[in-house]
Amino acid sequence: MAAPHEPAPPTSAAAPTVGDVCTGMGLTRRHWLAGSVLFFAFVVEAWEQVGLVYVSNGIAGEFGVDNTKLGWALSAVAFGMVPGALVWGGLIDRLGRRRVTVASLLLYAVLALAAGLSPAFWPFVALRFLSGVAFGGVYAVTFPYFLELLPTARRGQGAVALSIGFPIGTLLCIGVSQSLGTISWRAVAVVAALAGLWAFAVLRWVPESPYWLARRGRHAEAAAVLRGLGAEIPADTTFSVEDADRKAGAVRNLFRSPVRRRFLPMLLTSFTFSWGYWGLQTWLPVLLQNRGLSVSGALWFVAVTQVVSVPGYLLAAWLTRRHGRKRIFLLFALASAIGGVLFGLATGSAQLYAGNLILAFFSLGAWGIWNTWSAEVLPTGLRGVGYSWSTSAILLANTVSVPVIGAMMDHGVASSLTVASIMAFLVVALLAVLPLPETEGRALT
Repeated sequence: MAAPHEPAPPTSAAAPTVGDVCTGMGLTRRHWLAGSVLFFAFVVEAWEQVGLVYVSNGIAGEFGVDNTKLGWALSAVAFGMVPGALVWGGLIDRLGRRRVTVASLLLYAVLALAAGLSPAFWPFVALRFLSGVAFGGVYAVTFPYFLELLPTARRGQGAVALSIGFPIGTLLCIGVSQSLGTISWRAVAVVAALAGLWAFAVLRWVPESPYWLARRGRHAEAAAVLRGLGAEIPADTTFSVEDADRKAGAVRNLFRSPVRRRFLPMLLTSFTFSWGYWGLQTWLPVLLQNRGLSVSGALWFVAVTQVVSVPGYLLAAWLTRRHGRKRIFLLFALASAIGGVLFGLATGSAQLYAGNLILAFFSLGAWGIWNTWSAEVLPTGLRGVGYSWSTSAILLANTVSVPVIGAMMDHGVASSLTVASIMAFLVVALLAVLPLPETEGRALT
């Protein structure tokens, strides 16, 4: 394969952009195949983030740690993905979406396996952290990668559908934890590590992004990928590329006008929305047990809420194509906050269930929209590094919220106040997202 290089300026003003071609492209079997492979990669992401939550009692019992230390262990992968996403971010724009996905998955498999076999607590936490650094590449690249393969009119639906991998991954975690967890929490950890071998499926069935190829001057390869995806385009096509003079993956360009007017609100929304969701999700089994549910009852409750989230994703996908990203995200995030307040103030089981089901339905639908929208607002040369910063903000909120909320519970803070503090972050996310432009139906740049 030819070495990557910056493209020469387009030779003709009439040359199409890759976005132009994708706007006229229909959905084909190749899109479904690539989407299915990347869907499972997102299942692995979800699994890894919550994979040991449902066997946390086994970890605490074997290593003899309290909730605060357990919180750091459970968030170690997310903590590692914070710098990991930033490290991989520039490489996504320099080396390509496909190479980063494959390398990240394989490195994660090795380190996660070592963590699952670790004999002591702090080596276990350290290896979980390093496996998170490795996995940061997959977390940062999956959605931009898929969006750059899809027809323009199908981006919203396709990416929101990809987000359904999260509840599927969570349900798999619950199933595996209830079966293998009776043997040992280590069995659950080893199974999650082996999922990293899915890298070979990506290598076999998912092509490189044509947007990235065109920007690197590899026009013939970009045209070949587009033809493979069903576009009718000559092999000798030379694509017009915007911002070809800017260095791909340069962090400093994220803070230059006009990019920063999109990037900074995107960053704040990612952090606050993640705190509002993950702060509750990670400790949900424990909060439910504090409300009087048994361990098995709490897990069943979580499983039901994940099932309920699937129609939430589907409704979000249907509505965003008709009414746009911004309007539907605001609606779903507001409904999520209302559900969270109802959950926090619940005085009976009916209110408890209703609040959490509303929260699950709308919050995960909103995540599906945000995964799409935040990957669309930046240009191709900065999409990888910009989205990696956004995912790092998500992961930082996840990482910090877990031990903070664990400490609040250790110090006897009431569940209603804990949930109220979490919901306040959702309100900030609602305000932060307002400056971002609508991207529905618009070609990627």
